[in-house]
Amino acid sequence: MIYLDNSATTKVSKNAADKALYMMCENFGNPSSLYSLGFSAELEIKKARHTIALALSSKDGEIFFTSGGTEANNTAILGVADALKRRGNKIVISAIEHSSVLEAAQSLENNGFEVVFAKPDERGIVTSEEVSRLVDEKTILVSVMLVNNEIGSIMDVATIAAAARRKSKNVVVHCDAVQGFLKIPVNVGRLGVDVLSVSGHKISAPKGIGAIYVKKGTRINPRFFGGEQQNKFRPGTENSAFIAAFGVACEDALKTMAESYKKVKELNAHLVSRLNEIESVTINSNENCLPYIVNFSTNLVKSETMLHFLEKKEIFVSSGSACAKGKKSHVLSALNLNDKTIDTAIRVSFNCDNTLEEIDELVSAVKEGIDTLQHIK
Repeated sequence: MIYLDNSATTKVSKNAADKALYMMCENFGNPSSLYSLGFSAELEIKKARHTIALALSSKDGEIFFTSGGTEANNTAILGVADALKRRGNKIVISAIEHSSVLEAAQSLENNGFEVVFAKPDERGIVTSEEVSRLVDEKTILVSVMLVNNEIGSIMDVATIAAAARRKSKNVVVHCDAVQGFLKIPVNVGRLGVDVLSVSGHKISAPKGIGAIYVKKGTRINPRFFGGEQQNKFRPGTENSAFIAAFGVACEDALKTMAESYKKVKELNAHLVSRLNEIESVTINSNENCLPYIVNFSTNLVKSETMLHFLEKKEIFVSSGSACAKGKKSHVLSALNLNDKTIDTAIRVSFNCDNTLEEIDELVSAVKEGIDTLQHIK
């Protein structure tokens, strides 16, 4: 099996899986309980929180665990809007955000908020100038992702945050850092953000665990009620098994981040070089994108057709965000690419376990697919 869809999800590492199993079968106490078994579970949660805070250069008390990136993004968008609605009703988000940001903003628009979209340039980058143009005194929230999940473009979030605050000093800045977390350094202070989202299953932790950073003093209302856990910001019995596994995965990724980046950059360069040998193929990601993601189009074979062809060879890639479930990419559409390019797009996303040999097998299979599958008109 050749797995090249790591932006959708990663294989859980052995260390993270072992930690989750230990928590579920041995250290299984409710962390809110007052006896020693519960206290032991609570210590594991505190350790994981500290590790994630360390990875983000934040304080432990600014980290709250969620069920994943989607909940973290929803909490950020809806929670800030609810808290600051008396101050203003305008929200600025980038047009290439993940659906968990876009649809949360859409729900606000349905309830009277003004939502405006910052468009990317031809490189897939949302610039500070574009965001600044849209921010005014009514703006309460700006949300721009760190790394786009479909093409890998990297936003200059620090410059965007500074530009937004020059237009509206009280604006809250949110960043979806799910695809960039522990692939590149993420320092919340340097980014200048107030709220930031991360997810476990992109870094070899289990699915169903994530975290949200909320800078001390930031006004954001909770989305859940009914308990004292996590300072009542995200109540409910903590998923101590997955939280502890998230912490272990985070700790391991911190140690290997630089080495992994270097290896993945080599894989990226090799794939791009091999794809450029195919006359019909165009590369939608550019040299400024995160090397973990390469988006390309065959311009001849529909994405779904090529995906199933590759699947039969046990090669797994995607056509974009797994959350879109086959819908036309709003990201590629925002780049003003033509319909053939959009309809034939493939996303390859690496981890450090992938090899050059796997890349060669993928390219050979793509070539075979182009030669044998039906072409679009």
